[in-house]
Amino acid sequence: MKIQFVTDSRGQKSAVILPMKDYEKMLEELDEYACIKAYDKAKARKMEFVPAAEMFKAIEQKRKHRIQYRMVVKS
Repeated sequence: MKIQFVTDSRGQKSAVILPMKDYEKMLEELDEYACIKAYDKAKARKMEFVPAAEMFKAIEQKRKHRIQYRMVVKS
């Protein structure tokens, strides 16, 4: 990785210039790291599992409620 630094008038580093391939690889690695952190955070939470049939029933009830609400609002 060939890195170049931009310096200010006092010689202090203020920016970095790197090849696009290196930059894109760095972005991919940062994205993967963020996904790993999100996964670890999700795994650390206490999870409650609901049977699929129960969840589908709850979703359908919400959907029906929304449709009824729209009908009342339009009337």
